[in-house]
Amino acid sequence: MCLAIPAQVRDIDSYSAIIDIMGLESRINIQLIEELKVGDYVLVHAGCAIQKIDKDYFEELQRIFKSILNSEEKV
Repeated sequence: MCLAIPAQVRDIDSYSAIIDIMGLESRINIQLIEELKVGDYVLVHAGCAIQKIDKDYFEELQRIFKSILNSEEKV
């Protein structure tokens, strides 16, 4: 199973970008994504942007991840 994390692009530098993942910044590879610009939303897996997503989907995924992280239920 693979897990992709939603992120927002903060800065772009040729083949990489600085992204924001729930308040944490990270540098990722963006060579798989065409026409990426600052402010876009992406799914990130293994240090690479794998898909552009729209703001609504980004916000939905953010809510889901925050709910999981804030859950007190132990699995």
